[in-house]
Amino acid sequence: MTHVVLLHSVLGLRPVELLAAERLRRAGHDVVAPDLFGGVAANTLDEGFGLLNRVGWDTVTRRARSALEDMPVDTVLAGVSMGAGVVSALLPERTATAGVLLLHATAELPAGSRPGLPLQLHAADPDPFAPPERVAALEVAARRYGAALEIFRHPGVGHFYTDPGSPEHDAAAAELTWARVVDFLDRLDPRPAPDIRP
Repeated sequence: MTHVVLLHSVLGLRPVELLAAERLRRAGHDVVAPDLFGGVAANTLDEGFGLLNRVGWDTVTRRARSALEDMPVDTVLAGVSMGAGVVSALLPERTATAGVLLLHATAELPAGSRPGLPLQLHAADPDPFAPPERVAALEVAARRYGAALEIFRHPGVGHFYTDPGSPEHDAAAAELTWARVVDFLDRLDPRPAPDIRP
């Protein structure tokens, strides 16, 4: 079982994150999806950034840290859009994390990141929250620190292509993304592989 904290987007904790968490649990992983906005959500990015301004970044990151207090030190940090920024804030403090998942946005790798740290990025192409220069910077940092970075871009889909409730939803791209996420978590699972010899 891989332990995961799934950090929501600037729209707040919504069905897309709850459904994703449930899917990962069905795949055998332990997932928490904390509400970083304290029970409020938004319908548009403008509303979401307004919520973020009212709640405050310090409160958002404090709630994320609180959600991790009882989680193992190797808990995977997974961020959806704004949540990728929260991952950036937490990663310097969570050096034993088993891996990092970034959905719909990039994150910054802190100096001295662990060699071999597994990272996976999933984003539309193009995506304003994963522009070429930020993706390139992530690649440079991954090479510098020896992180194991995988990048998956989906041409022609919208920013929130994994969200069934969004007009940007793309079922095929979303299914492929979640299949790759499950594979990523399965590879991090510390349990030994089953013995399938006859």
